[in-house]
Amino acid sequence: MKHKMYLLTLKKRIALGAFFMLLFSGLRAQELRVAGPDGKLVVNLSLDKGRLYYRVNLAGQEMLELSPLGLRGDKVDLARNLHLIASGSRTIDQKYEEPKIKRRLVHYQANELQCTLENDLKQRLVVIFRVSNNDIAFRYAIPQVSEPANFRVEEEMSGFKFPASTSTFLSPQATAMIGWKKTKPSYEESYVPDQAIGVASQYGVGYTFPALFHVGTRGWVLLSETGVNGSYCGAKLSEGTKSGFYKIAFPEKGENNGMGDAAPTLALPGFTPWRTITVGSTLKPIVETTVPFDLVKPQYAATKPYTFGRATWSWLEWQDASINFEDQQKFIDLSAALGYEFVLVDNWWDKQIGHRKIEELVAYGREKGVGLCLWYNSNGYWNDAPQTPKNRMNTAIARKKEMAWMQSIGIKGIKVDFFGGDKQQTLQLYEDILADANAYGLTVIFHGCTLPRGWERMYPNFVGSEAVLASENLIFTQEANNNEAFNATLHPFIRNAVGAMDFGPVLLNKRHNRENNGGTTRKTTETFQLATAVLFQTPVQNFGITPNNLLEMPAHVIDFMKQVPTVWDETLFVDGYPGKYVVLARRKNEQWYIAAINAEEKEKTIEVALPMLSQNLVQCISDNKLRGSEQKTIRLSREKTLRLTLQSGAGLVLYGK
Repeated sequence: MKHKMYLLTLKKRIALGAFFMLLFSGLRAQELRVAGPDGKLVVNLSLDKGRLYYRVNLAGQEMLELSPLGLRGDKVDLARNLHLIASGSRTIDQKYEEPKIKRRLVHYQANELQCTLENDLKQRLVVIFRVSNNDIAFRYAIPQVSEPANFRVEEEMSGFKFPASTSTFLSPQATAMIGWKKTKPSYEESYVPDQAIGVASQYGVGYTFPALFHVGTRGWVLLSETGVNGSYCGAKLSEGTKSGFYKIAFPEKGENNGMGDAAPTLALPGFTPWRTITVGSTLKPIVETTVPFDLVKPQYAATKPYTFGRATWSWLEWQDASINFEDQQKFIDLSAALGYEFVLVDNWWDKQIGHRKIEELVAYGREKGVGLCLWYNSNGYWNDAPQTPKNRMNTAIARKKEMAWMQSIGIKGIKVDFFGGDKQQTLQLYEDILADANAYGLTVIFHGCTLPRGWERMYPNFVGSEAVLASENLIFTQEANNNEAFNATLHPFIRNAVGAMDFGPVLLNKRHNRENNGGTTRKTTETFQLATAVLFQTPVQNFGITPNNLLEMPAHVIDFMKQVPTVWDETLFVDGYPGKYVVLARRKNEQWYIAAINAEEKEKTIEVALPMLSQNLVQCISDNKLRGSEQKTIRLSREKTLRLTLQSGAGLVLYGK
């Protein structure tokens, strides 16, 4: 088939955008181009010998080299022998409000390119790219063109080819059905910083999202996905090649005890989830991105105005033995003393407290102005976790009965644990739990679970997910304490950059047991712990504070924990490097909170600019030479700069207007 030359001239210029497309630019390749509104971030698509590719440039620097696109199914190959039959473009200019993410008011502006391709069998693939100033997103639409009304996607060809200078910050996907009681994968593996591309992962089955890449001196790329619900599976990255190529991979067949299909099936017409690529010459766009939420819409209306806030949680430091009526009263009292909205009652409550006594606790909490949230096992056939309540969340009949009881007594939310897989069948369970919980006015936290993928905006009662090596590991192993500062400096750049992270921060006990006199030993300072209340973002924070902390900690430590918010109006990256240190600013109303921590072995001094502060005097909580926490009022320079000195494993918090 002979190629002809065609030129598509846009009829009007797009304001603020450098956006154009050039079709059939060569005899062998068809090329299209779409840029962000400021023209610096550019995606070039090319159709060469029937295969579709894209590449990414930022300000003239190549961030992704030629990378493939397409899907393959049974007797349906939408990756080869493709022909472009139509294309179109539009401008995206949307404003939305979402109180559960890092920025409450968002103005999303992007340019969209949509291409329709057809193979020799007349089967069609629609590829949609959106490009904003620092974010790229793409997905596929599959139209129904003949009798088949579904499409089993056996392989997604979408890939990411990085330049040779790239290093990685990746967390390995765990092998199915390993770990405690066969509960993995649960997104609780460690990150390896600054690793060369193509190094084999710990388990050999790829990497979890999000995935951070340092493209040498050119900048940074964060890969993830969003808009995943019960109509598809959760994806991951494949193992990388020595040449820097990674591709989309589906769940392992053995996940969820081998039940369910690892490959997703779409009802036609249908869409795949969005693959997201955040690109920056610095880390600022990586930390501040809202792309997981820009691309999705609420899946249902909230049945009531949901409230978020602070919670105490006996299980973290006091463990299973604390799940009794008397200890839960103590933690309700603790929440009341701190002015917190909730208390979380963890596993075994149905056995060790019972439904009737839970009703008494709810009434006791109501008198104190504290709401109760309850833990549940996700249940089913997919793991051997013994904790109860079991068999209450995995079927619709049992789930609705339990939720009706919770609604009748005034339970505020649930925490559901132990999912262990990303198959489409499991994603349907997540969605079913969320939808049913909304019907009964309950918020939902997931633990032992997958990464949230735009869920804060998609589901109004969704609070957050663990999907991280969280604070419970500080109780389990000394190694987690030794690495606490290192891990904490990673999360704002990777895991917490794309979704709410239910970590359970601020453990003020020096020793991690009930009496604060045994078990593992905290290596970080109290000020470091306070800083994590700001660094880690989720709309309900289950803090690790215990009753003894009220008496043992300096007054300013407790006073800060009484006032720190959990929902934010704005988030700004100030300085840092993943795995070494981070300085982050968040605003609630007119008040700014700036948190800094240092994971390096030596003391670190940095100078930061804080132009967001309008006043010259701010409160500063820092560490003295004995690593004790102290508070003082400090004055900023006229230029709003400040010189910070951070001890190893220590932190600093500033707050003011």
